[in-house]
Amino acid sequence: MKNTYLTENTAPTENSVLTESAAPAEHAVPTENAAPGGHAALSNERNRSARRQQLTVRIFQYILLTVLAVFLCLPFLFMVFQSVMPEPQFQAGQILPTSFTGLGYVKLFSEHNYLTYFLNTLVIVGFNVIAMPLASSFCAYSFARLKWRGKELVFACVLSTLMIPGVVTQIPLFLMFSSWGWTNTPWPLTIPTLFGGGAINIFLFRQFMRGIPMELEEAAKIDGANAFRRWFSITLPLCVPILLFVAVGAFGSSWGDYFQPMFYFTDPKKFTLAYTVYKIVVLDGVKVNSVAMAAGVFMSVLPALVFFLLQRKLIDGIMVGAVKG
Repeated sequence: MKNTYLTENTAPTENSVLTESAAPAEHAVPTENAAPGGHAALSNERNRSARRQQLTVRIFQYILLTVLAVFLCLPFLFMVFQSVMPEPQFQAGQILPTSFTGLGYVKLFSEHNYLTYFLNTLVIVGFNVIAMPLASSFCAYSFARLKWRGKELVFACVLSTLMIPGVVTQIPLFLMFSSWGWTNTPWPLTIPTLFGGGAINIFLFRQFMRGIPMELEEAAKIDGANAFRRWFSITLPLCVPILLFVAVGAFGSSWGDYFQPMFYFTDPKKFTLAYTVYKIVVLDGVKVNSVAMAAGVFMSVLPALVFFLLQRKLIDGIMVGAVKG
């Protein structure tokens, strides 16, 4: 019985220990050490492939954007080259000048008195760049923050004016301003901007202001600030991106406007720059082509400079306005 007891109790124990401990150990150790290395190599290969793909896409994007930029700059570069090209080469149909001359710019400022027209334009542009954003934000503040009866109906009427073509209102406005004695003055081109600054600008400001937290104004209201003070001290500083966007739009529309000065100005000393370029190139038919090209270059330099300096803020203003609206 003693042998039986030992056989029954010890033999299985030795076999089970050998079976459970030795056999799995031989197969488990290589699996645990090899698997992580394989996964790491596969992951690194995938990362390298993704980086190569991203680099290829970025190179293609840069090439495409460079080609588009060169294509869009070609008309301006052509105009610059033609403005410094001697007249015989221009008549011969050359694209690039073999010699350069500044005669077109000299005649532009000496014979056509462009400096006076430039100053006249600066007065109108400077007034509208300041007045249009302030007037638009002031009207938009009422629609976005204040509570008064019929607000939504009035705002719908304001937006409906976008459907009216501007040409339709030119004759009634001309008759009205003429009866007031405003011809040959900058008032018809400046004073109307004080009355709202345009429906589209009011809409943009309203959408932007609705994204500003109301708690900021509620705290000022508790302190006793009236609506005008809240608009000027709290809301307006927070609207800098959209203010710049509207101001640059006002600059572009006033700088390149030749249609309204053609209505209201008969005195050559009051002409604006855009109307003068239109007059000497289209109406009068300037005989020296370099003068016409020099006028175009002079008209294009300042807007290009403004956009170059403010392009990042303009894009940020559009993006912020889209998110907050």
